[in-house]
Amino acid sequence: MSRFFYGIEDLFVNVLFAPYDLFRFMTSWWASNSINWIFMIIGFVAMVYWMGQLKIFDTNGEEDKSISSHSYL
Repeated sequence: MSRFFYGIEDLFVNVLFAPYDLFRFMTSWWASNSINWIFMIIGFVAMVYWMGQLKIFDTNGEEDKSISSHSYL
């Protein structure tokens, strides 16, 4: 069973997280955290899009605002 967990460790450390080793040796904070900033921007754009879609459904009157939307409630 320990070989299974060592296999998972090897997969993550040597394969999946290998590109992040490049950022470990950078001296610039902005360059090191560029991946985080990209993910934050993508998340913010997705949130703005989602709020826009909710606004469209709300203005069209298609939003179900009943208190119990499920039959089991």
